[in-house]
Amino acid sequence: MADHQDDIIRASEVGEYVYCARAWWLRRVLGWQPAGAERRAAGTAMHQRHGRMVRASGLLLGVAALVLLIGIILLVNSLR
Repeated sequence: MADHQDDIIRASEVGEYVYCARAWWLRRVLGWQPAGAERRAAGTAMHQRHGRMVRASGLLLGVAALVLLIGIILLVNSLR
């Protein structure tokens, strides 16, 4: 039975074709892969690290807001 996966063209492939039809053809028809896999992997790892840092900073901001709120409550209670 024939594999019909090759009949499916994904939206990302359309974007690749619009950007460079030759690159799309080289990858799709000849099966060539672009050079620079190590650089792409390093870039992906860098973006993942950055995402973790952004999430951690959001958590720290929430903790800081909670500490500030507790401080305000304690200050108001001490003035009574």
